[in-house]
Amino acid sequence: MDDWFTVEKIDAQTFVISEYKHWEETHCYLLCGQEKALLIDTGLGVSNIRKTVDRLTELPVMAATTHIHWDHIGGHRYFDHIAVHELEKDWLAGKFPIPLQVVKNNLTKYPCDFPAEFELEAYRIFQGEPQRVLSDGDWLDLGDRRIRVVHTPGHSPGHCCFYEPDRGYLFSGDLIYKGCLDAFYPTTDPQLFYDSVKRVRTYEITRILPGHHQLNIPVSLIDEVESGFAQLERDGKLKQGSGLFEFENFQIHI
Repeated sequence: MDDWFTVEKIDAQTFVISEYKHWEETHCYLLCGQEKALLIDTGLGVSNIRKTVDRLTELPVMAATTHIHWDHIGGHRYFDHIAVHELEKDWLAGKFPIPLQVVKNNLTKYPCDFPAEFELEAYRIFQGEPQRVLSDGDWLDLGDRRIRVVHTPGHSPGHCCFYEPDRGYLFSGDLIYKGCLDAFYPTTDPQLFYDSVKRVRTYEITRILPGHHQLNIPVSLIDEVESGFAQLERDGKLKQGSGLFEFENFQIHI
């Protein structure tokens, strides 16, 4: 059995599939409804996440993407039904903004006990045509379970969070987590990042389910991140090239 992935149950119909052995500590989320299942992100792609998903559900699965970065789309090749935001559709068609060698350097940045079948030389960034293009406010209906697409640009142009009103879950991707929040790439926008944080703060949230690192984080982290961005704005530092800023539970790199 593949032991690369760690599976934890959030509730009877929600699972988190994590890659704790890698420094990115990515989290992907499997949401099961009565008719369909939704996999939010597919991780690094160094091991076959589809095998793990198939052990958890027999439902047809759609892979929905928080954003088209290498550590969130690595396993997209194992799925026939992929959904991405309209602003990043072209990134799947050969216009990915980060060179393959840079991605490989990030992948191997720190020592890692990769799966036996993983070959760095053969690693590629997923390219393909999405079967569904998402827009802000779209609903993903799984059968007695509905998930809302919330466009939250800043970390990337088409970054999305996924919100489940009935449970109060916010699947926050790279918008909110305990770690370094990145808005320094050429394709990022610190002001939009701040605006997106302010937007999700208005939702009724009972649990944040982040894209990386510590899984159990308080909802109050949203307020903390908003306060951090507000401080940078007051100081005139909410612009790329300002540097790396340390806060109690996170960093902001712009």
